[in-house]
Amino acid sequence: MPRAPAKSTALSPDAASAAPAAAPVSARQRRKEARPQELLEAALALFVEKGFAATRSEEVAARAGVSKGTLYLYYPSKEELFKAVVRESLGAKIAEGVEEFGKHQGSMAELLTWMLWSWWERMGLTPAGGIHKIMMSEARNFPELAAFYNDEVIEPSCGLLAEVVKRGIASGEFRVVDPDAAVMVLIGPVLHLVLHQHSIGAAGVTHEHKCTPEQVLQLQLELMFEGLLNRPREAPAGRSPS
Repeated sequence: MPRAPAKSTALSPDAASAAPAAAPVSARQRRKEARPQELLEAALALFVEKGFAATRSEEVAARAGVSKGTLYLYYPSKEELFKAVVRESLGAKIAEGVEEFGKHQGSMAELLTWMLWSWWERMGLTPAGGIHKIMMSEARNFPELAAFYNDEVIEPSCGLLAEVVKRGIASGEFRVVDPDAAVMVLIGPVLHLVLHQHSIGAAGVTHEHKCTPEQVLQLQLELMFEGLLNRPREAPAGRSPS
């Protein structure tokens, strides 16, 4: 059945001339709208530099160029600020992975390859990876934040990877393995690289036998798919080691 033509919403010349012009957005208004993002960026930088416990709210406010009172208007406590940083830096990336999983039509090996490279590029190569280091070092002293991180990051990301493995098993692409154990094998090297990048690596310490993270990830994919695929073959092309 043909669809009816869309009704035109254009104003006639006379009506257009009579319509009031939209008020320009002031620089102050633009600044106000951007402020939450500026606060989150300042908080992420300071949390990564100093850790959660050592970072003070007034330092975050000062780096963002606002008063401490303004910071509390948006984030009433340092804990709430940290949670917002986690949601912005990591939660959004996990949601993107869930969306990609829902629409992906190719092999699960290709999807796992994309996910692991994406995780490295968005965690290991950005300040966001420092959040994981913070949780590893400070979670015991802040059990509420540890539970939050588990619910917001660990469970969703591990659950997503497990679903990819399960789908690969169901289709016959992967041999039958324990999905949860497979997830630990998948993420272990990536998390190690992230932690190294934001600890010893950040201190500028190098060692004689150092290889690039890209080389490690590429080899991990090759070895992993040799054992995971029903018919071992070369790993899907991800990214050439730099």
